[in-house]
Amino acid sequence: MSSSFSSDPTRIFSGLALETYKAERNESASNPGPQNIGLVKLNPNANVPPPTDHGVVEPFWYSFDLTHRRVQEGGWTHQVTSRELPASKDVAGVNMRLTKGSFRELHWHLADEWALMLTGKARVTLFTPEGAMFIDDVSAGDLWLFPAGAPHSIQALGEDGCEFLLVFNQGDFSEESTLLLSDWLKHTPPEILQQNFGLTAEAIANLPKGEPLYIFRSDEPVKSLQEEVAEVARHAAKPKMSYTFKASTMKPTKESSAGSAKIIDSRNFPASSKIASAIVTVKPGCMRAMHWHPNGSEWQYWIKGKGRMTVFPGEEKARTMDFSANDVGFVTAMAGHYVQNTGDEDLVFLEMFVAPEFQEISLNKWLRALPQQAAIAHTNLRKEDLERIPADGNPIIR
Repeated sequence: MSSSFSSDPTRIFSGLALETYKAERNESASNPGPQNIGLVKLNPNANVPPPTDHGVVEPFWYSFDLTHRRVQEGGWTHQVTSRELPASKDVAGVNMRLTKGSFRELHWHLADEWALMLTGKARVTLFTPEGAMFIDDVSAGDLWLFPAGAPHSIQALGEDGCEFLLVFNQGDFSEESTLLLSDWLKHTPPEILQQNFGLTAEAIANLPKGEPLYIFRSDEPVKSLQEEVAEVARHAAKPKMSYTFKASTMKPTKESSAGSAKIIDSRNFPASSKIASAIVTVKPGCMRAMHWHPNGSEWQYWIKGKGRMTVFPGEEKARTMDFSANDVGFVTAMAGHYVQNTGDEDLVFLEMFVAPEFQEISLNKWLRALPQQAAIAHTNLRKEDLERIPADGNPIIR
């Protein structure tokens, strides 16, 4: 049996020779012993890696469906942090669901909270250090950014409630360690609460007791958004900026027949001064072109469809993994990578960066920008072949 499967990944085959090679490779990769068939089916490219894969690449795949889900009256939450995906030292993700009228309790964080609404609708509030109260309604496809230390709440609207993804610029973040209003109140002596609020002992006795509220059921707001904004304006300052972004109605930043990308960062969403993002759609049979990011690692959330990603971190290493909806991917800073749509529907995934602006280096654009002699010398491509490479740096190609 040939050993060239790992030592010579650049071999070129045609016709029957290629089919023979694949058959030999599959035979060598056969595994008659115990297997987790469910995982094997989800990750065929990890089970039988393409011959271009080489060396040991740290794990860059995990799934929310593998994590513990905390279920409470009114919703649930689960998370993927650096504990589940050790390479992701700067970013953690939380997936949360709220049923009709339910609240994510008033709280604040040590990290910035960036969010994407996945389904449904919610009303959010944010109180700023300047004494301003921001209130808005967000729908599926919209975003928000709550700065570290700023107290906020989320309440589900509508019969179906809502589900959203939260992203934090802190890899070891934990939803279990947020600073909750009810938790603080129950750990404060009643006489201190009386003095602080100027209330009677009878009033203080009505405050929540026992476990922190965290997620809890409630009635939907009886007032419209406009009525609540007018109400709080009587005793709170007007916000200096918006902490939500209507990405659902945003036109793509880049678009072609093969897909699109919506880029959201500090340039069009000023509140998001530390977190940049792109919502990428790839049509069936197309790919997110080969590229890398010079200003940060990429944390991904796969929203819809199926895909295949290969990561090249250098040092003759490369690894390919398969992804599905609700999976998390991670690409270390500077590592080359690409994504293929391997399904029969649109592939949609989120790219996140702890950076003020989205930046990428397109391999196609780089090669076309070089003096032709330099590009030909490095690739052995003919001039006419080189000129066929897309020069616009579009992130989605066939």
